[in-house]
Amino acid sequence: MGAEKFPAEFDACRALVQDRLRVECSFDLVTRCVQMEGRQAQIYFIDGMVKDETLNKILDLLFQMEREKLAALPSARAFADRVVSYGETDLVDDLETFLTFVLSGSVGMLVEGFPEAILIDARTYPARAVMEPENDRVLRGAREGFVETLVNNTAMIRRRIRDPRLTMELLQVGERSKTDVVLCYLEDQADRKLLQRLRKNLRAIRVPALAMGMESLVESMTPRQWWNPFPRARYTERPDAAAACVAEGQVILLMDNYPAGMILPTGIFDFLQDANDFCFSPVTGTYLRWLRLLVSVLTTVLTPIWYLCVKNPGIIPPVMNFIKIHENIEMPLLLQFLLIELVIGALKLASLNTPPALSSSFSVVGALVLGEFAIKAELMIPETVLFMAFVTMANFAQPSYELGYALTFGRTLLLVAAALWNVWGAVGAGALILLAISLTRTLSGNCYWYPLIPLRPKALASIFLRTSIGEGKKKPKSGKQKK
Repeated sequence: MGAEKFPAEFDACRALVQDRLRVECSFDLVTRCVQMEGRQAQIYFIDGMVKDETLNKILDLLFQMEREKLAALPSARAFADRVVSYGETDLVDDLETFLTFVLSGSVGMLVEGFPEAILIDARTYPARAVMEPENDRVLRGAREGFVETLVNNTAMIRRRIRDPRLTMELLQVGERSKTDVVLCYLEDQADRKLLQRLRKNLRAIRVPALAMGMESLVESMTPRQWWNPFPRARYTERPDAAAACVAEGQVILLMDNYPAGMILPTGIFDFLQDANDFCFSPVTGTYLRWLRLLVSVLTTVLTPIWYLCVKNPGIIPPVMNFIKIHENIEMPLLLQFLLIELVIGALKLASLNTPPALSSSFSVVGALVLGEFAIKAELMIPETVLFMAFVTMANFAQPSYELGYALTFGRTLLLVAAALWNVWGAVGAGALILLAISLTRTLSGNCYWYPLIPLRPKALASIFLRTSIGEGKKKPKSGKQKK
């Protein structure tokens, strides 16, 4: 079916638009009829999403239009250039596009005698101040983060990359919400196949609305694997980090009403990188990446390995006898670990719903009080509380909450398998975790182990080693060139 066109008669066109917009049912949908010399105009806009100064100037110009000047304007484009001498205007001839732009905040104008409608970009959205994000802080660097307004986010990236090849490609997703989604990339750096795949996936999405964030967008763009907790995208709330990724050839996906950017493509090794790595020298940044890798592995396997050692004391070497349990255990170790996991998860949820002034003290005091009383009541032994406290704190060494929960699920699977089938159960559970990682596909279609599988030595080295910006660039030789 083709696009629905405007009726030829002005009164029929005005009645159709007001019926489709349901102006009488919503108080914030405002319409004004303007009587000019020999011609009528109808204006539609959303209250609270339009700049009042711009609208007042447009109305003043419309009321001052004379019959002779109107007759000298042969087309809607000439009329728009005469009435709106500043700002951005566009002409549309189908009804659906006109309604979408009006509901997005543009001023829509129907003018008697012209077959096209005029759209005036006088939008202004309610927006909070630009400030440093709470969950993506750095020791040194810019103290600003993304906000919920898409135009502000794109402007902060453009401020850092002043290159005409920086592209902000706009698409709309959602049959009802028509959410604005932007693909941000450098034309000469980004992977062409990745861009084509992203465009195809975004245009193929058939969902009513995307109102709850980017995770719904990721789920709509990838095959559904409800059993796989490993994240397929990495997020950043910092425009400087997003600009750095764009300069390296990656694609940033921005969505209106969401204060973060999605970094694509993303593999398992990309989570080793963090913005704080670039606040220090290359040696220190490399050390932080290796430390982040070690801590991520320890948070997954530390408690299962200790549980296997306690369950099989014969495998403990004499120098490691201090890890043995010497007191009586009233509650099984597996039950202790699972109970602490549930308590920690409950404390995390409670801290999210606690007022900011009380959340820090609530989490610390709650964990200390519960751990102390559990030991004194002989429900748990100090070793399990100590190991789980380390695992919980170390889990925040990497910035991705999604990956943190994936590691938690993997750790729980290892513990349960070790309790049921001893060493071979832990080995089998570890194989399942590696299989789940291997079966995960990025949004570019690559293996989740990339650049290890397939092997790309230079890309793999750039992940594990924090190199300086100027490294690898040859300095021009001084002196005259040979003829």
